[in-house]
Amino acid sequence: MNILIISNDNEFAHALSKKLVFLRKSDIVKISSYKEAINEVEIFTPNIVLVHENTIKTTTNLIKKIGKNKCFSIMLMANSLNSDLILSASDNGIDDFVLSTAEDFELVIRIINNAKHNSTKLKLYRNEKILEQLKVIDELTGIYSYNYAKQVIENAIDEDLVTEGSFVVLSPSNNSKIEFSAEKFTELLKTLLRCRDIITLGRGNNFYLFLPETNMNGAIAVINKISEQTSLEICAGITDISGKSFNEFEHSGLKAVAQAIATNAEYVIAEDKTEDIAEEWLDNGDKNYKIFRQMFKKKLEKVIIPVFYALQESYDGKLFNTKIEQYTVENLCVFNLRNKKSDSSLKIIYPGFAKVIVSIEHEGLDSPENKQFDLKLSEITQSKLTELIENFIKEFKSR
Repeated sequence: MNILIISNDNEFAHALSKKLVFLRKSDIVKISSYKEAINEVEIFTPNIVLVHENTIKTTTNLIKKIGKNKCFSIMLMANSLNSDLILSASDNGIDDFVLSTAEDFELVIRIINNAKHNSTKLKLYRNEKILEQLKVIDELTGIYSYNYAKQVIENAIDEDLVTEGSFVVLSPSNNSKIEFSAEKFTELLKTLLRCRDIITLGRGNNFYLFLPETNMNGAIAVINKISEQTSLEICAGITDISGKSFNEFEHSGLKAVAQAIATNAEYVIAEDKTEDIAEEWLDNGDKNYKIFRQMFKKKLEKVIIPVFYALQESYDGKLFNTKIEQYTVENLCVFNLRNKKSDSSLKIIYPGFAKVIVSIEHEGLDSPENKQFDLKLSEITQSKLTELIENFIKEFKSR
C-alpha cells in the first residue's frame, strides 16, 4: 500500500510517518509539499492520501484537484474541529477526516478502514470504465446514457419492488441553452439526490430523474433545490409512475417538460389521460358520487397539494410581514395569508356531493372580493389553480 502525506509542515509530516510503523513492511510512505502534490499523486500512484490542514481555501482547492477521477482515498488531517474546513473538504472529495493530534492506534485503524474502502472503490471504478466502454454510462457526464435509461429504471422498479414514485424530466429553458453545461449540471444533481435515486440522460438536452417512493411534493422540493443551486433557468416535467410502464411515464414527462419550456414555467405536472376522460364524463352530468370522490382525492394528491406547497415556497419571505400557511384537512384545502392588518383564505372544499367549491374570504370585507363558486374537476389543473392563487395574493396585497 502506498501512502502519500501532503503537508507544508515538514516536522509534522515526518512525525506522522513514524506513527505508521504498525503497517505492513511492504507499505511505502512518502511526503510531499502542497506545491509538489499534483505531480506526486500522478507519479507515486498512492492508495491513501493524507492531506494536512493548511488554510481552508488552499486545502479545499488541493483536495478538489487531486480528487478528480481519483482511485484512492483522501483523508483530511485537521488541526481542530473546524466545521467550515471539514464540510468544505467533504464537499470537494474527502473520504474521511481525523485530527492531527489523534492517537497512533486511531490513525492506523482509520487508514486500514480507508484502504478497505478504497479497494471497493477501485472495483467500482473499473466496473464504471467497462460500462463507459460499452456505452452504458456516458463518458462525459458519468451517468447512464439514454439508450439504457429504460432498462436501468425498469430493473430498479423490478428489483426493489417499487410501486410508487415520481419521474422528472429536466431541461434548460430556451434562455439558458447557450450557457448550459451537461457536465456541470450532472455534478450538481449528484450532490442533491439520494443514493437510490437514478439520473440518466434523456432525449435531446433532457435529463431523467427516477425518484422512488417520492410523491409530487417531494419531486417539487427536489426541483426547488436544483433551482436554488444554479443560476440557470431549468424547466421540469413531473409525472407519477404508479400503474404506468416506462414508456407511459416517459411520454407524460416529456409532454409536461415541453409545456414548461413553452410557457417558461419552472415545472409542469403531467395530466393523466384516463383521469381526463373520467372527469369529462362526470362533468357532463353522470353524477356517480363514489367515483367523483375518488377522482377528487387524486386531484388533491397530484395537483392541489403540490400547487399549494409550491406557491407557499415561492412567495415565502416575499410578502412583507405576512405569514403564509397551507394545509389540508380531509375534504378541505386552505391557502392562508395573514398579517397584522388582514387575514385572508382561499379554500377548496369538497362538500360530499359531485362538485367542488372554491371560497375566497378576506376578513372584515363584505365586497365583491369575497366570493364563492363551483369548479369542475377538469378545471382543477396546475395552471388554473396557480392563476386563482396568484390573483388571490394580488387582492390581498392591494387591501
